[in-house]
Amino acid sequence: MACRPTSTSPRTAPLLRHAFHTTPYLSARPAASQLAHQHANIPPYPHGISHWYKQSNFGLYGSSRPQSGNTVSSRTETKNRRKWFPNIHSQRLWSEALDRFVRVKVQARVLRTIDKVGGLDEYLLGEKAGRVRELGMGGWALRWRLMRTEKVRERFRMQRVAMGLPEGGYEEVMKVAGGVVSEVEAVDRERAIDRILDKESKREDAGVELGNLEVAAMGGEAKEGPAVTV
Repeated sequence: MACRPTSTSPRTAPLLRHAFHTTPYLSARPAASQLAHQHANIPPYPHGISHWYKQSNFGLYGSSRPQSGNTVSSRTETKNRRKWFPNIHSQRLWSEALDRFVRVKVQARVLRTIDKVGGLDEYLLGEKAGRVRELGMGGWALRWRLMRTEKVRERFRMQRVAMGLPEGGYEEVMKVAGGVVSEVEAVDRERAIDRILDKESKREDAGVELGNLEVAAMGGEAKEGPAVTV
């Protein structure tokens, strides 16, 4: 007669889960779930999510993506397949509207464009269709955050006056533009983006402090981390 499995049998034992983990919750979520959380109560990006190169949704990649090709031997003309990946850097860029440094992943070509147009704010607030397309989901969220500041609102108000558009508050302007986001939802989303930016800054400060401690332990002199500005 066959015996029934007990509660300690491997087939019936409950799965054990770790009590803690070191991976941030948002980082462990799928890209679509992260974007849905970060872009809640934000006007939809007109060009949508990049499904082919997903990490470009979280930085200023300038529509760049990996490219494939061949390396050809000069002697035997043998071809080997290879890939070229975008030149991505993590930089601290100064924002005049936010009055703070913003850490963002940016492609080298986009970094030169930011330097050419006069700063991060001018790049994000570009009006041409090509600029809006190359912003991506990450740049679109930063652009919306800049448009919520008083400096940019005053700048747009002067432009509306010059073009003869209505000078009403946020609700009236969004109604004319066909927006569906209320003021309360916009403020909540604004604070959420600020928390994400603060978390990136704290993570960077913790890395600089850890590096200083390692240098001090080796008998050297701790130095303050370099500030990268464009």
